[in-house]
Amino acid sequence: IGARTTESQTHRQMASGLSMPLGFKNGTFGHLQPAVNAIKAAMQPQTFLGVSDDGVASAVTTSGNPSCHIILRGGEDGPNYGADNVAETRDALEAAKLKPCIMIDASHGNCAKNHNRMPNVFREIVRQRVAGEDSIIGAMLESNLVGGNQKFPQPLDQLVRGQSITDACIDWETTEELLREAHRLLA
Repeated sequence: IGARTTESQTHRQMASGLSMPLGFKNGTFGHLQPAVNAIKAAMQPQTFLGVSDDGVASAVTTSGNPSCHIILRGGEDGPNYGADNVAETRDALEAAKLKPCIMIDASHGNCAKNHNRMPNVFREIVRQRVAGEDSIIGAMLESNLVGGNQKFPQPLDQLVRGQSITDACIDWETTEELLREAHRLLA
């Protein structure tokens, strides 16, 4: 669940009905509490207005989702992938009586929206995990066939195939290099 919708009651309620791991990103300013609150809400049973299998408005009741985690994506206050940030997040989750499961997004605020910085952010995440930071359960990269991004809409024949039309991404070769490096270090 993205930084702008982590505080959405509707998203929290729907998340409580999913039987799969689900992450809540920290807020756009970098604050942790909205994501911590979202995890707590999504773990609880919820009842809300929804639509039945027959297409009729009805009350939907969920059993709660025990497989939620926080995603650190940085924010307007700066990046939050460093060891101090991870320790602060782990402590906040434990203080809320939640399992300290942290995924870190190497993109967005953690690379200052510069895709060329993503590899170094990813390497730091892997370094922390290798050093024993078990609360880190994963990392996210924004990747595509061609690095960077392009404006859209434009004449379709001018679009570069395999290049993002939204956030700037690292290219496939860089992605492959980073994943192989992480595998070698974490194996």
